[in-house]
Amino acid sequence: MAGITDPRPPLPEWIRECYDLLCSHADPPDNGKAAVQVIEYDDATDVLLSDSELALEQRDVEYALTRLLERGYFYEVEGELRVTSPEEQC
Repeated sequence: MAGITDPRPPLPEWIRECYDLLCSHADPPDNGKAAVQVIEYDDATDVLLSDSELALEQRDVEYALTRLLERGYFYEVEGELRVTSPEEQC
């Protein structure tokens, strides 16, 4: 999400790969409970840990999710990670 005017350094490629993977596993908007893509936090952790291409350890997963939340790629509501701008990112 870092744009040309964003003073923050871009996320590392491996964290952007985590984001793309999580978006591909997120539930689509249902116009009821959530109008955005949603993935449970625990499911997101499981998805990232089980991906053989990323080959992440628990600490890596926690770091990636923290960075994605801090940078605004997701926001958390009651244990769910919600995509902030699905039309732009996923």
